[in-house]
Amino acid sequence: MAEWREEGKAEIVPGVLFIDEVHMLDIECFSFLNRALENEMAPILVVATNRGITTIRGTNYKSPHGIPIDLLDRLLIISTQPYTEDEIHKILEIRCQEEEVEMTESAKHLLTKIGVETSLRYAIHLITAAALACQKRKGKAVDLEDINRVYNLFLDVKRSTQYLMEYQSQYMFSDTVEADEDETNAMVS
Repeated sequence: MAEWREEGKAEIVPGVLFIDEVHMLDIECFSFLNRALENEMAPILVVATNRGITTIRGTNYKSPHGIPIDLLDRLLIISTQPYTEDEIHKILEIRCQEEEVEMTESAKHLLTKIGVETSLRYAIHLITAAALACQKRKGKAVDLEDINRVYNLFLDVKRSTQYLMEYQSQYMFSDTVEADEDETNAMVS
């Protein structure tokens, strides 16, 4: 490659390396990235994380975003803010258009409220599910009943966690299973 580049037969264009959940990388990965960024063909590095001060994997050290300080020093940090209710509503409208889902205004407002209370990702997933529920009832546009139906069928993170906490004893390897096994063993004996 170097020979072709010198002869003008090839041109090496550095790329962009995007790493989401960068806090999941360990110290060896960060060492590799540090070396890669010193290369003349270094990529543009974009990393994303939602962590605050956390342990750098593979070490006992804590650092902002779980990124070693020497690499963090090289980064330009861009702060982000949560979406407003109006922004969530607009994003959901655009997503409905992209997925070619007809939805009533009242359904969009309910979906926006769900997005604000749970997450935008969860609300976006409900669009397709609600469209299928609407199709099943032979409706022309997704309405409140379709949103309510899929909201009750598919749990968001908070409701799922609450459900697991309530029924954890009925799942394998829960802490309360040992007590249940002791009772079962006592009855068998």
